[in-house]
This record gives sequence, C-alpha cells and structure tokens, in this order.
Amino acid sequence: MTSLIPRRDFDFLLHEWLDIDALVDRDTVDALLDLSERLATDQFLSHYKASDVTEPLLDNDGVHILPAIGEALRHYADLGLFAAGFSPDLGGLGLPYVVCSASFAQFAAANIATAAYAMLTVANARLIATFGTPAQIETFAKPEIEGRWFGTMCLSEPQAGSSLADVRTRAEPDGEDTLGRRFRLTGNKMWISSGDQDASENIVHLVLAKTPQADGRLGNGTREISLFIVPKILPDGARNDVVVAGLNHKMGYRGTANCLLNLGENGGAIGWLVGEVGDGMRQMFQMMNEARIGVGIGAAALGYRGYRLSLRYAQERLQGRSLGARGGDPVAIVHHPDVKRMLLAQKAYVEGALALGLYCARLVDDETDEEATALLGLLTPIAKAWPSEYGLAANDIAIHIHGGYGYTRDFDVEQLYRDNRLNPIHEGTTGIQAIDLLGRKILRDTGMGMSALDKRITRCAAKADALPPLAVHAAALSRAWQSIETTIAKLAAGDPARAFDNATPFLRAFGHAVVAWLLLEQAVSAMAGATDDVAFYAGKLRACRYFFECELPQIEPWLGIVASATDVAADAPSDIF
Repeated sequence: MTSLIPRRDFDFLLHEWLDIDALVDRDTVDALLDLSERLATDQFLSHYKASDVTEPLLDNDGVHILPAIGEALRHYADLGLFAAGFSPDLGGLGLPYVVCSASFAQFAAANIATAAYAMLTVANARLIATFGTPAQIETFAKPEIEGRWFGTMCLSEPQAGSSLADVRTRAEPDGEDTLGRRFRLTGNKMWISSGDQDASENIVHLVLAKTPQADGRLGNGTREISLFIVPKILPDGARNDVVVAGLNHKMGYRGTANCLLNLGENGGAIGWLVGEVGDGMRQMFQMMNEARIGVGIGAAALGYRGYRLSLRYAQERLQGRSLGARGGDPVAIVHHPDVKRMLLAQKAYVEGALALGLYCARLVDDETDEEATALLGLLTPIAKAWPSEYGLAANDIAIHIHGGYGYTRDFDVEQLYRDNRLNPIHEGTTGIQAIDLLGRKILRDTGMGMSALDKRITRCAAKADALPPLAVHAAALSRAWQSIETTIAKLAAGDPARAFDNATPFLRAFGHAVVAWLLLEQAVSAMAGATDDVAFYAGKLRACRYFFECELPQIEPWLGIVASATDVAADAPSDIF
C-alpha cells in the first residue's frame, strides 16, 4: 500500500464530485496524475529522510542544499510541471488550477520541503505574468515557468514579522531601462524560503519595500508599499547586492533553505518596480492567496500520508486481544475500538482538508464568475487555516497509533508532524486568518461570498435530506449554519472594537461547518457511486458520519464563547503573565 494519496481518491474528488471533465479531457488528467505519482515516489519520497538530516549549508559561496533536491526539481522541470498551469503563449500546458493542485498534493505528500521550491516559483511567476510588463515577463517569469530559475516572496522582516505595515526596506529611484523603472533597495528580509540555494541558475526575489516620502521618511502603512523584482543575478550576469546573512534552522521543512537576506550592503540591490508605486500589497495578495491555498493543500497532504502510514501500521501491528477475550493470539490493533476511532478522525480530517483545498482550487478556475470569486475570497482563510490545524492533528494521531515507535526517527510519522507544524504559522497564522475571515470577508464585506456559501449549503442539505442515510446530517448542517449566521448577526450589531476578541473560536466553528458541508457533498456523490467499489464509498460515508457525530457538535461550544463576548483574554493585564 502506497503511503501517498491514492489515485482512487483523486478520481473521486476530481471526476465524481467536482466534475472537472467540463474543464479538461479526462485522459490528460489521468496522465498527469499517473506521472505525478511516479515522479513523487521515485524522486521526491526517495530523499525525504536525507533532506531532513542534511540541512542547507551556508559558506562563502552561498547556500548549498542536498543535491537530490536539485535533481528532483530538474526532473520536475523536464516533465513540464512548473509550466503545467500557465497558458501556452507563456510556454505552459494550460491545465486548470485544480488539476495542478491535485498534482502538487502528491509531491507535498512525498516531500513538502522539496515541493516548496516549486510552489513558490510557480506563484512568483504567475504574479509577474499578471502584473509585469512584457519585458519583465520575458526576462523573469519565463525562465521560472521553464523551471530553470526559482522564485521567492520577500515580505517579512526581523522587526516586522507578519505586520507588513512596519516593513522598513527602502527603495530609492535609480532611473529607467528596458525592464521598467529601476530602484536601489536596502534593508533586511527574514524567513525567506528558498532565499538562496545552488539548485537553480538564478533566483527571482519579489520584494515588498517602501519608497521614501518627500521628506525622505518612510510611511507607516501598507499603502506606501510597492513591489519589486530583485534577481540574485542581474540580466548582464553580474551578482546583485543581495547577501545571505544567515540560515534559520527549523524544526521541520529542513530541506527548504530559509534565509535572512541583507539587501544593499554595497550600494543597493537593483530591483524593477512591478506596476505602480503603492500597488505592492494589492499585487502581493495574489501570491499570498495562492500560497495560502498551497499551504492548506500541503498540510492536507502531510496529514494524508500520516494517515496512510498509521493505517498500514494498525493493520500489521499485532498487539492485545479483543475486550473480554481470554487467551488466543494477539490481534492487529486496527480491531481495537479506540484505534478505529483515531483512524476515523484522521480519515475525516484529511479527506475534509484535501476536499477543501481542491474545492477552492476549482473556484480559481471560475475566475470570470463573480459569485465564485466572492466565495473563494471568503473560503481562502479557511482553506489555509483549517487544513493546517487538522492536518497537523492527523499527524499527531499518527504518532499515537504507532505508539513508542512513532516517537522515534525510524518511522516517518514524527518527521511528518515536524514538517506540518510550520503550516499553522507561515503565510499568516491561524489568528491572522481568523481576523481576516471575520473582518474583511464577513463583517466588512458586501455579503456576496456569504450569500454564495449559504446557497450552496442549502442546496446540499436539500439533496442530502432526500437520501434517508444522510437526512440526519442534512438537519445537523442546517442547524449549525443557522447558529453561525445568528452569531454573525450578533457580532455585527455589537461593539466593533470587541468583535475580534474571539475570532479564532469563530474560525474553528466556521471551518467545521464548511468541512461538514463538503463531506456531506461527497457523501451525496458516494451514494450515487458504482456498486463495484462498495468499500471505498462506505469509507466516504463513514468519515462523513464520524465528522457529523463527533466533530460538528463542537461548533456550539465555540460559538458560545464568541457569543458570550468574553474578555478574559482581551482585557487580561499584561503583567499577570
């Protein structure tokens, strides 16, 4: 049994549930997924342990990463996978985003640290292709689409972290050339994944920086932020003024070089403005949102692999006997009720998380549909935060099922947990996603996203209500959704300054409702499934039932915390800690 995500699961999600056949020929999808599974197994999974042990090394020549990482990414490039989601006029294959996301999930399951180089590069190239000039696209995006150059996103700084309004990297005008308006950048960027490495010919940094005001000072908000293309090696072959000041040694994701970069130690790093001055945050949100969906899918994939490993272990590990039995041979632990409970929790978490990521990827492909775009905006914080939290929970359970063995380095589940522990943090912590969801996406939004979600949940509940085994779930989902809408109305009518005091419990409740809806949608599809695959569809129905009976009831306590407007944390004096 493979430890990666089974093809049968992708076939169900893409063809039976999301019905992507209207977007792309099924033979093309099947060929890509077959290719992805083989390459992920042969070239990514094969160095999973080695990339954890042999961390990136910094010396006078720059950062060196495990050679197997570069070799895997060269195969990835040779097979056109960097280019898969780009239009043919950019050298791409023109495949839908949802199909590319399914492909990426397999590589993330095999080796998230190596897959991260590809995810960042693709998102970087897509931003330049969207907002850059033709010359910038030709010079910087196309080599990334070919997989010869890699890309980064340079947002955070040592003193600013996630508070991008406080970035202090300065960009001074330096003339203009065929690539656009040129600037000299000075400053520091922290936590830069793939910030330097020796696997690609060049590195394209997308850097957020501020241009000085008339008095020479930098503004204090996000409206003063602009976006710049800052390559490691300039078009004339000279080294740019970008220096790796140090490496961050991480708990997981160790194969991904994570750097502190100094820009402008010797006169200023040369960068070209993307779009107009002050457009940086608006432009970068495209890459940030793509990365958030990618992080969520990666977290789901890591949880999925942990589930597959713990399932195999539970089927093979002989220990104990059935309750009440006296004597006899030990049984596989998969027969013990508590182990079944843990496996069902894992199954529900990872299947719900992967479905959420792919559903949002499918919405990306509906870019001309205004309602789908609004729904995508609403769900993006959930697509990042929920899989990050519950994919990690699935990995935690995987260690527990393995017992003492799971806590050793001899089994992959401890590394999967360490790798996944980053995902609730980077690309916006869970708390940041909660504030974004409740603030920008609900309380301060036009309501189109919520209306679209309400319509889909109501339609799903009606279909499920007509199927006797699912009718009880339909009623439970309707009650949960009504409770969420009631809570939102109460927050909207209350003190705006206190609405976000308990945003994280709200996100948990909202996320559970969304995942319950998606699992119920899949259960409806499973009820119509072929009779020659009974066990597969029965598994889908049982995971849905588990979530509705054991997880969905947690919504009411979370919403109770939100509705109570407790200030136990928000008003706690800082000196009591």
